[in-house]
Amino acid sequence: MKTELRHHYTDVLEHLKTYFPSPISDPIMDGYFVHSISRFLDQVDSLKSAMPLLATDSNEQHYENSQQATFPEHTRSIEEITAMIASYCQGMTIWSHPNAQVNVIPPPTISSITAFIAGAMYNPNIITDDYSGRFAEAEIRAVAMLSDLVGYDSQQAGGLFTFGGTGTIMYGCKLGIEKALHGQGMQEGVREELKIFSSNVSHYSRLNVVSWLGVGTKNLIAIPSTINNEMSLSALENSLRATLNKGEKVAAIIATLGTTDAFGLDDLASIVHLRDQLVSEYQLDYSPHVHADAVIGWAWAVFRDYNYEDNPLGFHARTLRSLIDSLERIDSLQMADSIGIDFHKTGYAPYISSVFLLKNRNDLTLLSRVPEQMPYLYQVGHYHPGIYTLECSRAGTSALAALASMQLLGKQGYRVLIGHTIEMTEMLRERLERHDCIKVLNDYNYGPVTLFRIYPPNVNADAAFHRELNDPDYSKQLSAHNHYNRQLFDLIHARVMQGEGVLLSWTIGYRHANYENASTIAAIKSFIMSPWTNLDAVNLVVEQVMDARMQLNKQSQ
Repeated sequence: MKTELRHHYTDVLEHLKTYFPSPISDPIMDGYFVHSISRFLDQVDSLKSAMPLLATDSNEQHYENSQQATFPEHTRSIEEITAMIASYCQGMTIWSHPNAQVNVIPPPTISSITAFIAGAMYNPNIITDDYSGRFAEAEIRAVAMLSDLVGYDSQQAGGLFTFGGTGTIMYGCKLGIEKALHGQGMQEGVREELKIFSSNVSHYSRLNVVSWLGVGTKNLIAIPSTINNEMSLSALENSLRATLNKGEKVAAIIATLGTTDAFGLDDLASIVHLRDQLVSEYQLDYSPHVHADAVIGWAWAVFRDYNYEDNPLGFHARTLRSLIDSLERIDSLQMADSIGIDFHKTGYAPYISSVFLLKNRNDLTLLSRVPEQMPYLYQVGHYHPGIYTLECSRAGTSALAALASMQLLGKQGYRVLIGHTIEMTEMLRERLERHDCIKVLNDYNYGPVTLFRIYPPNVNADAAFHRELNDPDYSKQLSAHNHYNRQLFDLIHARVMQGEGVLLSWTIGYRHANYENASTIAAIKSFIMSPWTNLDAVNLVVEQVMDARMQLNKQSQ
């Protein structure tokens, strides 16, 4: 009986080996692996159409059905699972499609996709170079290249890849906590009130960070923003002074270089100067950590040494003005103590590829543990970031993907991609501004995102928006106009789902009005990221908006 079981087990094992890439060169198995990947690509390609989405099966299952799933008993074939994987791609947005203008999600480059395949095949963990080979070197090289790009001294700077933009803010705030507590927080915990400051329009991940770090959301100070969606410096100074006057500690200040909704750019240079002034004036024995949340805006640093006078890439004047104005803020990244960078946003790489970049890598010692606490690690090798990283398992895929995209595109490639998104965005704004019923909300800043509101007949857009911002007596109309714009968005979205038009997105909180208990101002949003977006797609946005407005107005009569 034991012999039969053993024999059955070995038979099954031999079959299971065909489910894995061969560890040695094997033309048959290597060919089967390539064929399997190719078959998947063919099946996904069959889901493409004129829509900016992969087609969805008409017999789409609901989440409730999936919640009833049970663990399977028997094996299935690679071919069956390949078809299943392809089916799960149904309904996905094709981010490279010219009519996909949903959010700051790029189409990944072929090289960055290849890097993810390499990571998936060889499974590197850059907790140590012993487990990651040259994937660890990819992290070191990528960090050095980014330090050079933003203006850090690469001999002093450091950094690591982490689990997203939230991770980069978490690392920055954690260092601020340790600096304020003189390195005792790792062992003693947070035993006193610490304050963290950010703009009230900065990314909501700040709420996660202060909660998970034990600082608490009540100690997160949201600084009012200006009409340009940048942190008010006067309000920041007043709030910092009020905190310090009470003897409380400031752990960190988060400056946003490219807000998600409107590409607002905080004045990082002035924030750092203010921090330095207050450290001196109040004779603080620590320096509050300034973290630049530049997960979107970092890529504009490729224009730091662009020749704007000769303009070799031939951008239009309006695009040049946009790039120059943005760079006034982006160029100060080198002043931040740390920077958050997302390659899965403006770096054209797959999720997740986020970098925490640090001006002084010696700061990482504040987060370090002793190797003896991890007895089975660090017996060989030379690069051991697991000593100071939050993550124990940290895939090498993101580092190699970022390196691949940087090496592939270089400054020129990124300049063309970013410049093209701005060029198309400016064309869109220009066309929207021709209509008295449309108000472009963020015409003062120059990222690839455009937020706009549409108004009913006999309502002047400029006048209405001014009152929405400033007049408490207009609050009912503000709510009504929010509802009107939501109806328009729903009409546009329904048409896209039927194969017509450009896929846009919606935000319920572009900003608050400038009076107490005010509603948030909602907006329709176009976020151009695809190199395939052209004037036809831009014109189509305006056409579908005006068509939807006409349809809604007829329904209201």
